[in-house]
Parts: sequence; C-alpha cells; structure tokens
Amino acid sequence: MILVCGAATTQVAVLSLGAIVTAERMPVGGNAIDHAVIQHLRHHHELMLPSQSVRPLQLALSGNGLTAQGPAWTEIHGRDVATGLARSVTVDTAAVREAIHTPLTAVLDGIGKVLRDCPPDLVADLADRGIMMVGGSALLPGLDQMLREATGMPVHIAERPDVCAVLGLGAMLEGKVQPMVLDPLAERSPFADEED
Repeated sequence: MILVCGAATTQVAVLSLGAIVTAERMPVGGNAIDHAVIQHLRHHHELMLPSQSVRPLQLALSGNGLTAQGPAWTEIHGRDVATGLARSVTVDTAAVREAIHTPLTAVLDGIGKVLRDCPPDLVADLADRGIMMVGGSALLPGLDQMLREATGMPVHIAERPDVCAVLGLGAMLEGKVQPMVLDPLAERSPFADEED
C-alpha cells in the first residue's frame, strides 16, 4: 500500500503484480492540516500565524511530534489578532493533535475504503508489509505513528518522500518504468490471466 501525501490531496493505492488493485483519492492534504493548526491558534490563542510558519512549527515538534509521546507544550511566535503586535504563546500539543484530527479522519476513512475493496489475501500481505508514505506531507512529525496506531499496520516513510513523485515522473519520461493504471480485472483473482 502506498500513501501519497500531497498538499491538496492524499491518494492511497494497493499495488500488486505490476498493477493498481484498488485506489482512493481524498481531498485532504498538508494544506488542510496547516489550515487546521492556523484556525486552532486563531480561535483558542488569538494568534495569527502565516501559513508559511506552520511547517517550522511542525518541525519544532520533530521526533515524536504530534503524538502523545511528544512534547506536552511548545512556544509559538505570531501576531496578536487584536493589537497586531508580535506575541508568543505556549501551546498544548494535545490540543493541536485534536485540531488536525478532523482532516486526518478523512485520510483514515480512505485507507479503510481501500482495505475493504482489497482482496482478502492482499490484506493479509498488507498486515505484514504495511503502508509506504511518500509526498511532502509525509514529513509531518508523528503522522506515521498516528497512522500506525489507527490502522495497526506498519508504516514506513520513503527515503526522500518529498521528491519521490518527481523522481518517478522523470523515470517514466526516460522510459525506465511504465505508468500503472487501475486494473479493472484485479477484482478477480490476481492469477486470473494464468487460469485463462
């Protein structure tokens, strides 16, 4: 299973025998997570934070990041909503985790749909092999652990998740790999062609 965590969308697919067995696209990505953090800080701390400051916030929570084992509090610098002056607040990371729970729920729903549409023998393989995360939003600290806890499957992050799509597209343009398409026959047996 591959999970492509983009800025505007998240896509999940199960790949087997050189074809896409089942796939789902969710209209939730890193931008929705950033927006949830910004809205939380605005409504609960009256702090304005430009969207380009959210990534440094997330990286400040590196390591376990937005997980229960991560830091309990972190200091955020932004602009006061009322006065427009620079201000710092101490933010409870549990509240930030709760704020991003809504966009992440859509991702978990998409993973669940893909697993329900997947043949049982492949689901058993996925329990061992797990999910491979790619895309820039895969670098959100603690996202892999949150998915691991929610699905019960191993979750891995690609070596360079932020450039995997570009490297793959380059390999396709150079003819090194062929593009995959959703296999309409994958609902049958993965060995259907051999039986014919």
